[in-house]
Amino acid sequence: MIRPITKQDIPAIKNIIDSTELFPSEMLDDMVQGHLDNPETSSEVWLTEVDEKDNDTPISVVYAVPEKMTVGTYNALVAAVSKNVQGKGHGSKLMKHLENELKATKEARILLVETSGTDDFKQTRSFYEKNGYEKEARIRDYFEPGDDKIVYRKDLNVGGGK
Repeated sequence: MIRPITKQDIPAIKNIIDSTELFPSEMLDDMVQGHLDNPETSSEVWLTEVDEKDNDTPISVVYAVPEKMTVGTYNALVAAVSKNVQGKGHGSKLMKHLENELKATKEARILLVETSGTDDFKQTRSFYEKNGYEKEARIRDYFEPGDDKIVYRKDLNVGGGK
């Protein structure tokens, strides 16, 4: 089941982030606080897929925000699936759910995702390409020398998110 995150999900979401080494999980508290304080008015989207057989424990998470000074463009800043369930369709299911929700409730047109250009993120880039995202840009040496930022784009009104 995919649903919005709750405060009770934070420890499990930190475990997901730690298992994927996406970023230091200590950063999560500050990232999510504004949304959890006012979920009804937040423009952010935080979703998790939970394992209903395991006390609704989160197994994946996605976080998207509207891009400033745009109309209908969102950026998925966090997308992670617990290492022990990767490769079983959870990430694709969560991204499709996000796309549909953005179209239905946020009037989104475009969804961006950003990732690293290093070999360590080859599987991540392949995942986005397999899910209909097109490589839109490469910013050389963005994260550090030799680590480019790769930006993927999906048009949610052309076959995406349907």
